[in-house]
Amino acid sequence: MNFFSKFFKKNQKKIDIIAPISGTIIDLEKVPDEVFSKKIVGDGIAINPSGNQLVAPISGTIGKIFKTLHAFSIKSDEDIELFVHFGIDTVQLKGKGFKNLIIKKRKVQVGEPIIGLDLLFLKKNAVSIITPIIISNMEKINKIKKFSGKVIEGKTKIMTILK
Repeated sequence: MNFFSKFFKKNQKKIDIIAPISGTIIDLEKVPDEVFSKKIVGDGIAINPSGNQLVAPISGTIGKIFKTLHAFSIKSDEDIELFVHFGIDTVQLKGKGFKNLIIKKRKVQVGEPIIGLDLLFLKKNAVSIITPIIISNMEKINKIKKFSGKVIEGKTKIMTILK
């Protein structure tokens, strides 16, 4: 990439990120965990969830599903790496309230179910159910447009990335 290519929109690729869970978007800075709110692991948004499953926010390959099922990573064909982390300190629940709906290292399409949730149990037992969606390879991103408001899993845009 030459010096001027970052400044010409025609050279940039636009990638939409779709809501992995229904709910309401909140600013990442409001997540009650400094690892996310201070963008230590990357930039993105968070969702205060109302849905009962996490779905693929982009088409790509599942990289890792944590044993405790509270988080997963996915990499798009355009080389966007996302990390979806349900709640705060949910690793402490040791998988309770979560159900694996997919096999790791598998190609998925936007909206395909990945992890099922017992939202009532998680609301009662997690420190927080706020769900960060993080771009973990920010060095490859030119610009992020973040959206706000209510979202529907697998349908509503939450971010558009220019790469």
